[in-house]
Formats: sequence, C-alpha cells, structure tokens
Amino acid sequence: MATLTRIPRFTTFRSKNANLFDLPRSRSKPLLFGKAIVAYLCTENKYTYDLVVLGGGSGGLAAAKEAVELGAKVAVLDYVTPTPLGTKWGLGGTCVNVGCIPKKLMHQAALLGEAVHEAVAFGWQIPDPSSISIDWCALKTAVQNHVKSVNWVTRVELRNKKVDYINALGYFKDQHTIAGVMKNGEEKLITAQNILIAVGGRPNYPDIPGAIEYGITSDDIFSLEQSPGKTLVVGAGYIGLECAGFLNGMGFDTTIMVRSIILRGFDQQMANIVAEEMAERGVHFVYEAKPKAIEKQADGRLLVHWVDKDGEVHQDVYDTVLFAIGRRALTKELKPENVGLKLVKESGKIDAVNEQTNVPNIFAVGDVLHKKPELTPVAIHAGKLLARRLYGNSTAKMDYTNVATTVFSPLEYGCVGLSEEQAIAMHGEEKIEVYHAYYKPTEFFVPQKNVKHCYVKVVALRHDDQRILGMHFIGPSAGEVIQGFAAALKCNLTFPMLKSTVGIHPTTAEEFTRVFITKRSGMDPTPQSCCS
Repeated sequence: MATLTRIPRFTTFRSKNANLFDLPRSRSKPLLFGKAIVAYLCTENKYTYDLVVLGGGSGGLAAAKEAVELGAKVAVLDYVTPTPLGTKWGLGGTCVNVGCIPKKLMHQAALLGEAVHEAVAFGWQIPDPSSISIDWCALKTAVQNHVKSVNWVTRVELRNKKVDYINALGYFKDQHTIAGVMKNGEEKLITAQNILIAVGGRPNYPDIPGAIEYGITSDDIFSLEQSPGKTLVVGAGYIGLECAGFLNGMGFDTTIMVRSIILRGFDQQMANIVAEEMAERGVHFVYEAKPKAIEKQADGRLLVHWVDKDGEVHQDVYDTVLFAIGRRALTKELKPENVGLKLVKESGKIDAVNEQTNVPNIFAVGDVLHKKPELTPVAIHAGKLLARRLYGNSTAKMDYTNVATTVFSPLEYGCVGLSEEQAIAMHGEEKIEVYHAYYKPTEFFVPQKNVKHCYVKVVALRHDDQRILGMHFIGPSAGEVIQGFAAALKCNLTFPMLKSTVGIHPTTAEEFTRVFITKRSGMDPTPQSCCS
C-alpha cells in the first residue's frame, strides 16, 4: 500500500467537471487515490481530534484557532480550580481574567486619580480635589464587567470557528488520550493525534500558618467584594510592584515586603529606581524580611508576624495580605507520568525544544515552558507558529530573544533585550558601553511633578558595529515607548543608527535618540533644559 501523507481537511478534489471527494485541505503534497485514499480515511478516524489543547488561555486559544483555520479538528479543555478564597473565572486564561487586562485597568484607575490633582494646575476647576476618593466596588464592577464581556466574546469566537470547547480539567490517560473531569466529577475521554499543553500557572502561597486561610493572591485582588484597605504585599516581583502601585495610587496604605531583591531578572539599576520612585509616592518597603505567620483578630483584621534579616520577629496589622512570591506551572495535575513527560525537577516546567516535549506528539507553549518569558504575547505567537508547523507546512520557529516587556508600576518601566548585568556577563565589561540620561517630560512641568526618576539607558557593544543589546526606559507610557524600539532591536539596531534617528518633539520616546553620555565618562547625565 502507498505511504500516506496527511492531507488537511475540506479540500474538494475535482476530476474535470465532477466533485470526487471532500477531503482535508492544504498541504501542497501529492494527492493519493484508490486504496491509498481508503486507507487515509481509515487512519483519519483513528482519533477524535487532530489537536487537543489543554488550557484555554492566550497561547492555547491562539494555537487552537490557527489550527482550525488550517483545516484541523480541534478541542480545547479549560477548567478553573477556585482559589482558596473561592475566586473563579471564565474562559480566557490568566491574562484576560486575573492578569494583564484587569491589572492595566486598575493601573489606569490609579493614574486617573493622580491626573485629577494635576488637572488643577492646568486650570481645571475641581471642587476640593483632596476630598476625591476611589469607590472600590464601582471600580471592581466595571473591571469585572469588561472581563466577563471578553469571556463571552472568546466563547462565541471558538463556536464560530468550530473549535470544540470542553469545560473540564484534563489530564493524560495515555499518549493520545485525555481524560476530562467535568464539574459533576464524571470523566470524558477524548483522543487526539497531537496534544498541546497550555495550562499556564497559578500563584504560590508560603508555607506558614494562616497563609492559605487568610491571604490572597493576584487571582483574588481584581474581584474583591470589599475595599482591600491597609495592604501588605509579600513579594517584589513585577506582580507585587504593580499591585502595590495601583493600590497606593488609589489611596490605600500599602507595604511591600522584600525577601531579597526588587524585580529579580530585570536590570537592577532600573529596578531600584522604580522602588525609590514608589517609596517617594508613599509605598512602604520592608527589606530582607519574610512573613512567619498570619492570625485573624477578633475585629477581622490580620496580625502578621514577620522576621527580619537578623532573626528578630516583628508584628503589624493589615486588612489584606497579598502574596506575590512567584507562580507554579500546573503540569503535575496533568499526570505527566502516564505518558513519560519529563519535567524540570525544581520548577515542574517543561524543557521543550521548539515547543516539542520529549513525547513526539505532545507540545507546550506559554508559562509552562522552562526559561522562556512568561508573557501573553509570547504564548500567542508561539502557539500560532506551532499550529502552522503542524498543519500548514510552515517551518517558522519562535524567537524568544529580545522580547519587550513593561512593568506597570506608577512610573512605568519598559525594557527590551539584555540588562546591563546580563550584557557584562555575556560579553565582558570592557566590551560594553552604557549610555544613559535623565530627562524631563514636558507634561511634568506645570503640575511640578518629580522628574528625578525619569531615566533611559542604552546598553551596546563598545566596538565593531556598536550593536545595541538592550534598551531601558522609566517614565510615562513606557510600554508604548518601548514597543517600537523592540522592532528596531529585532532588526539589529546599532548605536549610530539610533543617533541618526530624528526624534518627535516633545515626547519622552525621543530621549533615546538624544542619549550620548556614557557611564564610563563619569559625566552628569542630568539635563539642564527640556531640549539639552
């Protein structure tokens, strides 16, 4: 019998004037007839689906929709296990429900509160701005209404694209079989030629008394029924800083407890500038400390016991304790041992090569991947490219280098490429040139906002073509600023190219085109005027 090539769905084969078969479409491969087609159709029915996606977040949904467009039959399994507080949400994953989207909306709410006070300086007549306060319930309702609308649109889109959505918690029975545990506890078995793991992760809780009973995480903060009040944020990664930033901006007394360093994995000079700026806004920092226990008092408030670097125990009372101490990949729940799927011992993540796990027909995208950026656009792009390779004859692979990101702290921090520390570690200090400058955003002048933390840094090779390795920006709308420069970095931007670029005046983004002072020179990087 002829060797068969899988031919994707819904291509109509014609013989002169007559339709012969309705068979899968796409792959530009020789068509097979007679016994070959019969055999093909038999193998086609071997599995229920061409692709089953475990996880209805950004990466999994992107892969599912792309695969369907290319003719594959696809199912998505998604189920949200409620948090210890009981919080749950709909289809769409972390980003839509308890991540990027609600975070950015609450960040914007805090910025608007700040803008109300600035407006007075610009001539707006606002009765007693000092009396303005946030209505937490109104904000929470507005944010959740938007999230629910996205949940609905996502479900409708899957239905329109003929992706089967199964609200079940999936795990591996064997290499081609997934068991989906439904809400009522029953199991539904489905089979697939290929399986994509896109389950993402969930926040960690510390192993201390009272943490799970009384603490919350970012999975809960965006839908809290009551105002968070005085809040302790444990953890100084980007999630901790962002949550603390918008809570402080809304007028809540906020403290960040830092175990070791601020923004691990980011440029540390930039990280410390972000922390200094937040402290000046009123965020309290407790350094080199960790919580020991949480007790609920008779009045409902939380008594937190914490230990400093010298082992001394301290206490304070808070209304809310939010843990932002990292996330764990939801891979062990998949019962990977049933298919021999290898996980990284320390993290439980998957060390995949081009999204291919050690099991030939099992793939992974998103936050479950070992040492890959845990960012929504990364998961989306990787998912689409994988689907094209599986079902569209593509060979394009995901490039995980020079991925831009932004920390939505009150004064935002955007970056792309290497940090100063990473560049020195990779190339040696003598081969690196660091250009930097403080700057004064025009919009800060009239309300007399503090400009001392507005800062840009360009990390480049000192010799040869002076290729830029990293760009870092602290200031308003940092995400919007850094996005365009990320494209330039992907195109091997050099420092001479950057300097030959004409900036748009007066913008903050133009500061990158004006930077010329090196750290090595020892010159003062503080400007004398807005145009210096």
